[in-house]
Amino acid sequence: MAVIQLPADKRAAVGKGGARKTRAAGSIPAILYGHGETPVPLNIGARTFELALRHHKGGNAIVNLAVSGSEYTALVRAVQYDPVTHHILHLDFQHISLTEKIEVEVAVHLVGLPIGVKDSGGILEHITRHIRMRCLPTAIPASVDVDVSALNIGDSVHVSDLPIGDLELLTDLDVTVATVVPPSVIEEPVAAEVAVAAAAEGAPAEPKVIAKGKKEEGAATEEKEKK
Repeated sequence: MAVIQLPADKRAAVGKGGARKTRAAGSIPAILYGHGETPVPLNIGARTFELALRHHKGGNAIVNLAVSGSEYTALVRAVQYDPVTHHILHLDFQHISLTEKIEVEVAVHLVGLPIGVKDSGGILEHITRHIRMRCLPTAIPASVDVDVSALNIGDSVHVSDLPIGDLELLTDLDVTVATVVPPSVIEEPVAAEVAVAAAAEGAPAEPKVIAKGKKEEGAATEEKEKK
């Protein structure tokens, strides 16, 4: 995995007020922590960050932070987005060493169309979308791709089936990643079943309604006969 060059400045104004001022100035508030060091508040240019990572695929980007004449190799641990504007609100960087293993989460991508979906109308369920592993920073895969085209209805793929080579898995090997389930069966409403049965027997599906005028006329005739 390539290391991305990223300039940064130390941030003097901290807290919510300082973060708002940083964003108003076109930068992203960030924090650098790790290696037992005191966390360092940073400012990262929003446009600079977008341009630096525009060609990076997957998560777990590794950057070389240039801060006031010093350089820090860091992993982008968290990116916080505004739920409405989708602008980046905050960045977390973890100071790491390229020669020390770290724990990361990697996305699992499903490849292919299962036989059980194509030929039998089954439904592919993607259950586990990320797995945890421990490896050197430079060995972090952009994603783990698994071919599900051979799956029939009732078949599953587990973590133990993933093609990860000699990387150390931390997720339980028995965890299900994906499975193909039978197609859903939609039952007809009870009322519809009654109507169909009634029609088959020649009986009306609904009770006959006597017109209001006829009912009143019958009542009047009955009253005259009594008199």
